[in-house]
Amino acid sequence: MNIPQDEGLIEKSKEKLAKVLDVYERRLGESRYLAGDEFSLADLSHLPNTQYLVSGTDVKELFMSRDNVGRWWEEISSRDSWKKVVEMQNSSLPKSSA
Repeated sequence: MNIPQDEGLIEKSKEKLAKVLDVYERRLGESRYLAGDEFSLADLSHLPNTQYLVSGTDVKELFMSRDNVGRWWEEISSRDSWKKVVEMQNSSLPKSSA
C-alpha cells in the first residue's frame, strides 16, 4: 500500500506478542486448548488474526518456535472447517495481473 511503516512500533508490538505467546505456551503445556481439553470459542476466536500473522507477516516463527503454541496452531488451523474458510477467502481474492 506504499504506507510508511513505523519500524520501532512494529518491533515493540512483536515484543508484546512474544510475551503473550509465552503465557499461551505455559497454558498450552497444561491443556490441549486454551480453555481446556476441548476446542472452544477461546481457540476459534484466535483463528482469523493468527492466520493473518502466520501467513501474511514475518512473525510465524514467534508462534512456531514455541512447542505448545506451534502444536496448538497446527491443530486448530488444520481443522477441515477452518481450511474451508481459508480456501474460500483465497478464492475471493482478486487475481493479480502478471
